[in-house]
Amino acid sequence: MGIATLKPAVFHILLALAEGDSHGYAIMQTVREQSGGRVPLQTGSFYRHLSGLIDAGLVAEAPAPRQPEDPRRGTHYRLTPLGREALERERQHLAALVSSMNTIRKGAR
Repeated sequence: MGIATLKPAVFHILLALAEGDSHGYAIMQTVREQSGGRVPLQTGSFYRHLSGLIDAGLVAEAPAPRQPEDPRRGTHYRLTPLGREALERERQHLAALVSSMNTIRKGAR
């Protein structure tokens, strides 16, 4: 099995959607929060990444919840089963990297 990693922005978008369906602005805010601001997403780049994720079948549009107190009618998105699989593969990849790093003796050359 080859090493295929997700770009940081893509990883964080999928991770944000793992918590549940959301609209674009909320996803961008979640990415900023969970990355501690290290993954800067501008609106244009966010929607380019999102479009690629939709084309790849990792994310799909979802029906927006009907909440009269929320006037926004933006599209909501959800993680697909294929998206969950990609996120799990990335988790396994990152866990293997951390495990490898933990086997390196401190101060070894």
